[in-house]
Amino acid sequence: MKRPCILVADDDALSSPVYRQALSSLQDPELLLESTAADALVRMADHSPDLAIVACRPPHLDGLDLLRALRRRDPALPVIVVSAQPTVDEATASLRLGASDYLAKPLAPGVLSESMARVLQGQRLGDENRLLRRQVERSYSFEEIIGACPSMRRVFDLIQQVAASNVDVLVRGDTGTGKELVARAIHRRSPRADKPFVPVDCGAIPDNLLESELFGHERGAFTGADSRRIGLLEFAEGGTIFLDELGELPLVLQAKLLRTLQERKVRRVGGREEVDVDVRVVAATARDLDAMIRQNLFRQDLYYRINVVRIDLPPLRERGDDIGLLAEYFANRHSREMKKTIAGITPEAYQVLRQYPWPGNVRELQNVIRRALALIRGHMIGLDDLPDEIVVAAGQRESSGADSGYFQLRDAHVARFERQYLSDLLARHHGDVQSAAQEAKLPRGTLYRLMKNHSLDTADFRPSPK
Repeated sequence: MKRPCILVADDDALSSPVYRQALSSLQDPELLLESTAADALVRMADHSPDLAIVACRPPHLDGLDLLRALRRRDPALPVIVVSAQPTVDEATASLRLGASDYLAKPLAPGVLSESMARVLQGQRLGDENRLLRRQVERSYSFEEIIGACPSMRRVFDLIQQVAASNVDVLVRGDTGTGKELVARAIHRRSPRADKPFVPVDCGAIPDNLLESELFGHERGAFTGADSRRIGLLEFAEGGTIFLDELGELPLVLQAKLLRTLQERKVRRVGGREEVDVDVRVVAATARDLDAMIRQNLFRQDLYYRINVVRIDLPPLRERGDDIGLLAEYFANRHSREMKKTIAGITPEAYQVLRQYPWPGNVRELQNVIRRALALIRGHMIGLDDLPDEIVVAAGQRESSGADSGYFQLRDAHVARFERQYLSDLLARHHGDVQSAAQEAKLPRGTLYRLMKNHSLDTADFRPSPK
């Protein structure tokens, strides 16, 4: 961890020992002490401090003007205002201009130290959450599917390649992994995008109704069939039908579906004529169809017919940092729906989410974030906002897999994430901090501080001269 850099602007020479004493509580801080606003702004440009302390001492030093200038140059820089002649109006103006704290001289022992520690911790959490949030806002989404891990990138590539064709697709993945999102992405990127997308949950419709739902029926085909009704396959004419939980389809309907796929014709229940249908089939299952074939529970010929292209969705527990991307995405999305303002997810809560095995996959994570937002007490989703069973399960998994303590593992994980992200960012921009900061949507000062945290030098990312 790099030394914290503190910029102090105060023309009162007698205050210098007070600041040095307060800074002694930090780990080997770097103190930049200036007596004028102009010198303080020069120092800020040269050193990118982690925190600024500005004294209001009229008429010698106009701290509010300096506060405005500092905030213009780096809106993310935390600033503590210290006033020699405190007033309510001055305090209000300072906080409205973005000051993190407002203190009055003479400073009581420990007051400045506690304020600095609190502000620096909040600034670090803010930097971490801006980085995590930026991951969601960048190119790690495909349609409505969020992911950056290699297995999800392979899924995106397959969707892109298969969408323009007319072949049938089988999507395999555990419950809650987003199989319908994949089907919708294929449909939206296909030439059929302006035609219907019809989802059917084969496991949710009773067997005695499923045939009629899929294929339709003629009047008088069975008791209660008082009129002709087209089925969902006909309704999807020209578009895509999504058969979710295909493994739940009864054997007798598997044979009828196979004929439909081969001939692209349907025969309604009770009907004599076949009706032509132009429909693409995307099927999905969480079951092991190979095992079902061996047990004579699923037709092998139907499996071969529908498994023209297979897309395998990984379980969430195997997707690494995608858990954080998804959690931030759901937090941003649902906080807007609930009209709540949050700053993100604390590193402690994020680490619990990362360690939990997620048997319900993405759907379970989404529900956990929605629950946390409904019960949230502060401005960030923390451990207290997560279900107890998730915190306990994550702790058990963590303790069984490593000898390090929880906070050590958390800090190591966050540090790896930050360094990798920053390295990739600077490499893409060949060490150009200005363009890198624009892509990351971070102030340059914030980016410089993060680079200093990880000892990253722009020179290491510039092209070698020929």
